[in-house]
Amino acid sequence: MATGATVGAWALVLSLWGAAAGSRNLTAQIGKPLVLNCKGAPKKPPQQLEWKLNTGRTEAWKVLSPQGGPWDSVARVLPNGSLLLPAIGIQDEGTFRCRAMSQNGKETKSSYQVRVYQIPGKPEIVDPASKLTAGVPNKVVEENGSRTWSQEWEGSVAKCVWSLLLSKMMRSLFPQVGTCVSEGGYPAGTLSWHLDGKPLIPDGKGVSVKEETRRHPETGLFTLRSELMVTPALGGAPHPTFSCSFSPGLPRRRALHTAPIQLSVWASCPFPAPEPVPLEEVQLVVKPESGAVALGGTVTLTCEAPTQPPPQIHWIKDGTPLPLPPSAVLLLSEVGPQDEGTYSCVATHRSHGSQESQAVSISIIETVEEGSTAGSVGGPGLGTLALALGILGGLGIVALLIGIIMWRRWRHQGEKRKAPENQDEEEEERAELNQSEEPEAAESNAGGP
Repeated sequence: MATGATVGAWALVLSLWGAAAGSRNLTAQIGKPLVLNCKGAPKKPPQQLEWKLNTGRTEAWKVLSPQGGPWDSVARVLPNGSLLLPAIGIQDEGTFRCRAMSQNGKETKSSYQVRVYQIPGKPEIVDPASKLTAGVPNKVVEENGSRTWSQEWEGSVAKCVWSLLLSKMMRSLFPQVGTCVSEGGYPAGTLSWHLDGKPLIPDGKGVSVKEETRRHPETGLFTLRSELMVTPALGGAPHPTFSCSFSPGLPRRRALHTAPIQLSVWASCPFPAPEPVPLEEVQLVVKPESGAVALGGTVTLTCEAPTQPPPQIHWIKDGTPLPLPPSAVLLLSEVGPQDEGTYSCVATHRSHGSQESQAVSISIIETVEEGSTAGSVGGPGLGTLALALGILGGLGIVALLIGIIMWRRWRHQGEKRKAPENQDEEEEERAELNQSEEPEAAESNAGGP
């Protein structure tokens, strides 16, 4: 007995598992027809098959046969064995199973899990606000131990908030943006808000959402309402943009979005905020101080604005803003004619406004070579001419020196050639003198005693 019960239990588990594993999930739009095929059923009668369904219309399994019956208006078996639901509704959600016997006696089972849906109309934001009320700043600014305008403004807002509480006007602290409405959807789905294109998550402090879901007693379709209340922080975006979207309850369905609305942010009390304290004088420091630099040199411009937190610095040349990222230092390297002009900087602070510095002029000076006279006029053309003349003069001096050396060598060689000729002449003269002296001696010897 125990063994048989165990085997029977396992057989039931395996049969249920097989039915679940072979089940298909289908979705159908409300009001549209739906056809479910019975696998293994003969295409033509006679057929041995039956449909069993368990939906919102039945308290238990309902059996349908090809012979038809009172359910024909809701669901009926077609001649080929398929099950037709002419206009599916919310009550038709559930499980549908078919068991068919082929002509050779083979049994085939089919199972379907059916869910229905209805796409609602495009959501809308009703009763949108025209403005928002800024809240209390959560940061106190102190400089040198003294109260700043932010601190004074916080105290004024605190008094205003206290008076609003006493007068039961808490709604002023959470200004209503609007109510997003989605009607005629199934399943219910969800509504969500966006600020400047990014999801807006309720935190119970600055952002609060009140949701309401209603279901129509006859159609069973849902109506969703989501009321958004926001308290913008001081110093935030002056014109925030809000939108709402509906996400269907069934997967793989696209979200529906409302048209965006743009609101203006006002102060939270009827009295105006104190005027921003102007910036201290903005100084523009130039190196070199004169602003005059040689061609190809470097100029450094530094904008000094003693304010905390540091302001944003933008640069202006000849009255036109330069397309550069904010920076307190402007470096001009390899200065050329295109860099000449008048420069100034503009310091911008959220709490103190904007202020422009005094303008400075950047110019290019022409360098003068050493050795030139004070009244000479220099330039690239004259410098090149002077260089050419210097080279020619040097070549002339070298040619002159070479000529002198060659002339001296030629003269020296000429003197060497003349030396032997003079020697021969002297010998000849000596010979002639000797010849003349010999006759004279002979004569003297002949006339002696």
